[in-house]
Amino acid sequence: QLQLVESGGGLVQPGGSLRLSCAASGFNLDRYAIGWFRQAPGKEREGVSCISSGDDSTYYADSVKGRFTISRDNAKGTVYLQMNSLKPEDTAVYYCAATRFEVVVWQSIHEYDFWGQGTQVTVSS
Repeated sequence: QLQLVESGGGLVQPGGSLRLSCAASGFNLDRYAIGWFRQAPGKEREGVSCISSGDDSTYYADSVKGRFTISRDNAKGTVYLQMNSLKPEDTAVYYCAATRFEVVVWQSIHEYDFWGQGTQVTVSS
């Protein structure tokens, strides 16, 4: 069974950091592109970052560029999202998603085949 499990969310003060993990099971992570998305209450799910399969190219939303870093450890079957300089507007449920195919529009939820259950990130003083 193909499965993704997110972890690492929590409550953090503005300016703080968190590292989210997306653990894959049932498939070889290195053959999949992985995207991170987030959804705040009352808003649509939006793409945050993506790491491609093969050459591990990385992509970021403008709102997180320079603050967030995506990486993968294929041996551990895990993709990470390091989030620094967090802002209240980063508050959302964060999801990871996977696709076996080459990603064309990485920000589109329709590019991905299966999703994790999400982890809550709250940035507040």
